[in-house]
Amino acid sequence: MTTPEALDLFRQTGALLEGHFLLRSGLHSRQFFQCALALQQMPLVERLGAALAEKVRHLPIETVVAPAMGGLVIGQEVARQLGCRFIFAEKEEGKLVLRRGFKIRPEERCLIVEDVVTQGGRALETIQIVRGLQGHVSGVAMVVNRSNHKLDLGVPLFELIRLTIETFHPNDLPADLAKIPVIKPGSK
Repeated sequence: MTTPEALDLFRQTGALLEGHFLLRSGLHSRQFFQCALALQQMPLVERLGAALAEKVRHLPIETVVAPAMGGLVIGQEVARQLGCRFIFAEKEEGKLVLRRGFKIRPEERCLIVEDVVTQGGRALETIQIVRGLQGHVSGVAMVVNRSNHKLDLGVPLFELIRLTIETFHPNDLPADLAKIPVIKPGSK
């Protein structure tokens, strides 16, 4: 699947939004990927998951680990496509942790899967969880990389869509964006 094909799917489902958005990172943007709108369609999840799985199939992967909530649907599908185990990290007292009896063995080869990455905070938290349990992180796979080529998580990165999207600090908004009410459409 090419980037234009994937972008077209996001536009068709209304998952690529235009306006003034407050991102989880605290930055502001004119665009927002609401992946949940695209990932509610299981045939589309299967297509995106297959495309992402193909990008990482050469890696040694035993387990896919996704940070909740955004990575859950696509992470589970990538694991299904790869025929491996799937687990997820979730928030507890404001911090990502493994719960529900999930365990990672020492040297277990894991792939982190996310929907959209801007600064990589949740992906990095998940990497630290895996490494803290002496697991090995083979890479991070994402549907959308909107980091503007600034993302370095210390492991190989794989994406379906890589876009250069302007982001702005709250105190440095362009005049046109400052005139539009801000929306925080993502998870809190």
